[in-house]
Amino acid sequence: MKKIQILNNQNKIYSEITKNAHYTNECHEFSIRIVFNGSEEYKLGNKTLKIYPGNFLVINEGTIFNREIFSEFPVNTISLLYNQQFLNSFHHSMNSSDSILLDEPFPILQNPTPKFLETLYPMKGDMFFNTQHLKDLFNSDNYNDLLMNEYLIHSLINFYRIYNKEVLSKTEQLNVLNYATRKELFRRLNNAKDYMLSNYNQAINLDEICEYACLSATHFYRTFKQTFNCSPHQYLIQLRLSQAKFLLKNSGYEVREIVNLVGFDSASSFIRLFKEKFGVTPGNYRIGIAA
Repeated sequence: MKKIQILNNQNKIYSEITKNAHYTNECHEFSIRIVFNGSEEYKLGNKTLKIYPGNFLVINEGTIFNREIFSEFPVNTISLLYNQQFLNSFHHSMNSSDSILLDEPFPILQNPTPKFLETLYPMKGDMFFNTQHLKDLFNSDNYNDLLMNEYLIHSLINFYRIYNKEVLSKTEQLNVLNYATRKELFRRLNNAKDYMLSNYNQAINLDEICEYACLSATHFYRTFKQTFNCSPHQYLIQLRLSQAKFLLKNSGYEVREIVNLVGFDSASSFIRLFKEKFGVTPGNYRIGIAA
């Protein structure tokens, strides 16, 4: 099932619920792409990214990409597509001296509207709640163009905040004097982060991640920890635990099935790590939700 809504300002909202879909050579406006359950795979050049709940993908205007969904159950996705004129106007307002929408400065985001890093960003906080409200309104019988556009604007505001925190600030954390080198190093580290986000449920190892990032193991380990404040192994474990928590809350899979689905080797280590992270066993967490 597909649904598209074009707002008065030519911004668009595209929703799809399907088990199987395959699209090639797509090219659109700047877009924020979200998955509410299951996963959707994107291919942008030589990068393959999978969007799971808990993350969203940003694609710049003019980027050519392929995407596909293959699932045993319906996957619900929403894409927010922004008219370039609207985006330019919004970006200008974010950089104006009298803008009070954001708490943080944007030292690199100068006019004209930049090409953002096409990567997976965390879906949390205000971005998460705004997206949930947007989806509910879009699927309701009480559709309102003005209110929907407000949700789209807040999605952009929240994205700018996330971009500042996840890209600009983390790039500055790298202990490299030359900006071009620092930017390239962050790009490689971010590729590794995307690889883990897209393949967290697979048996991946450090050498494999380093090869994907085109960095030596020593250099990768040191700079990854400097940038993301944890080791690559710790980052991967946190990804698996977070996805396990989502499945416990939103699926009917048994705990032993979730262990395999998120990439853990044994149920005992999964249960121990889950309790260390969330203060409760997986079984009791699910019971608490049901109650």
